[in-house]
Amino acid sequence: MRMGWGGKWKHVFSMVVINFGFGLVNLLLKKALDQGLNHLVIVTYRQAISATFLFPIAYFWERKSRSELTPQILCHLFLSALIGITPSQYLFLIGLEFTSATFSCAFLNMVPVITFILSLLFGLEKVNMKSKSGTAKVLGSLLCVCGALLLTIYRGMPLAHSHSSATVVQENHHHMMISAKKTERWIVGSMFLGGGSLLWSSWFLIQARIGKKYPFQYTSTAILSFFSAVQSAILSLAIHRNISMWVLKGTLEIISVIYAGMVASGLCYVGMSWCINHKGPVFTAAFTPFTQIFVAIFDFSVLHEQIYLGSVLGSILVVIGMYILLWGKSKEAKECSVKQNQAAEEGEDGKQVSHVSTVTVNSR
Repeated sequence: MRMGWGGKWKHVFSMVVINFGFGLVNLLLKKALDQGLNHLVIVTYRQAISATFLFPIAYFWERKSRSELTPQILCHLFLSALIGITPSQYLFLIGLEFTSATFSCAFLNMVPVITFILSLLFGLEKVNMKSKSGTAKVLGSLLCVCGALLLTIYRGMPLAHSHSSATVVQENHHHMMISAKKTERWIVGSMFLGGGSLLWSSWFLIQARIGKKYPFQYTSTAILSFFSAVQSAILSLAIHRNISMWVLKGTLEIISVIYAGMVASGLCYVGMSWCINHKGPVFTAAFTPFTQIFVAIFDFSVLHEQIYLGSVLGSILVVIGMYILLWGKSKEAKECSVKQNQAAEEGEDGKQVSHVSTVTVNSR
């Protein structure tokens, strides 16, 4: 079947571009964190810039079609920011600082599975183990869990050597000196990343519910960003009393927060909300591994981070499991569509039979 731009490929292309944007922002934020920029300062500036950037677009783009904002919708948006944006970004940034950009994104590949499991718990998803689609969804979930465990507990040997042998010897010696400390940070970082992934998955479900009641992506994302900026600022001021940390130092920090706000927290969130409204939370979350692919390229070529065997093997398991889950979802959607068409045809046949019987009776 031929699929044009008006078909499902526009959602696929949009999600690939969105994850490229997330990959680039992870690289910039990793460098900014290494230079000492505070986590909550990043989240606050990021969300404030996003809100400032999106409010004018929302006003001019959706002012004619936008429905009235009710207190209930505002409460849902505040809750969405409080659960899925502010703490998830904060925990992810801590995990990013303790590990690496590639590892962090590999760990976030668990988001589709966590989203699926949460959907099961809240009755948004169903599993029929007698069908191929149900078996695929369960098998995909198990593979993703195994991959995440492998990512956390096993690093393995480095796979890439991009420098001369003398440089490699020096780097290996350096890595041996900090190995024990890094292992501890790796485990702690994994815990923060796990918490951030859980909250991030919750955001998909909350946003899916909001999208049904208020399907105006620019307005809802702008309000969401504003709430998150306020929450992050309050949390930051409660934890830290150092005013000097709010001063951005250097071009890198300025570029990082501006890009993170305008692109990642602004346009990317709008695009994700749009895809969630049209294709559902599981489909949208399923493209998370593309972020890791882009980050791995940036991480190795720009930050010169090593790629380890455990990360590769764990990532492969997670990605395979995730796409088995996605295949199960796709097959289930086709099965449901066939059943609905059959039910519609049977209903039409029943109406025709009833109509013929009525005509026959009347003719007598």
